[in-house]
Amino acid sequence: MTAALRLGVNIDHVATIRNARGGDHPDPVRAAEIVAAVGGDGITAHLREDRRHIRDADLQRIQQATDLPLNLEMAATDEMLQIALAHAPHAACIVPEKREERTTEGGLDAAGLHNQLAPIVGRLADAGIRVSLFIEASERQLEAAHRLRAPVVEFHTGEYAHAGLDGDDEREARELERIAAMSRMARDLGIEPHAGHGLTYENVKPIAAIPELAELNIGHYLVGEAVFVGLEVAVRRMRELMDEAR
Repeated sequence: MTAALRLGVNIDHVATIRNARGGDHPDPVRAAEIVAAVGGDGITAHLREDRRHIRDADLQRIQQATDLPLNLEMAATDEMLQIALAHAPHAACIVPEKREERTTEGGLDAAGLHNQLAPIVGRLADAGIRVSLFIEASERQLEAAHRLRAPVVEFHTGEYAHAGLDGDDEREARELERIAAMSRMARDLGIEPHAGHGLTYENVKPIAAIPELAELNIGHYLVGEAVFVGLEVAVRRMRELMDEAR
């Protein structure tokens, strides 16, 4: 029997709505509490350099509000390293970050940034924080993650999602197979593979069916659906689809 697949819910865009008008509503902490109540397995939050959604003060409040593990997405900078060490989340996922992008575009170049990443990965690991690298599903990047001794990688599923939106079935199938193959390779290397970016009710099941994957991180789509049906319903429906795929 295939192992259960964990669902990490990214609550960044609850904070995006809050920050659009200022004030404290809607509160991402309340979103974290709802996710915990309806069967989510973890909370993901990206503290960006420009603080466009999650704020520094949100992190401790999220940790205090729920026992779910916090996965802190962070850029590979000294500022973010110090924040991660101060808050000691369950996991830290190192992501590429550009101020001008609307969302994370593509995976981290772990191969090209080895010398920059190595001391950050080492400091996080020494502090007992589980390190994940958000990378493209490629042999080069996966081998780099292995050299960096990262215990977890999260494969960027954006190209798979875009292919589906474009109606390009051949490219979608090719991207799906690439993610599946790299998930198998990750397991062979002793790395736990996760996946995320652009996943929806319509495209999640083929990804969730990849037996090596241990976790999916999904955020923007769930927050968008929550506008219409509520966060509880949105998370439960995603959980159902993931379980059906297993």
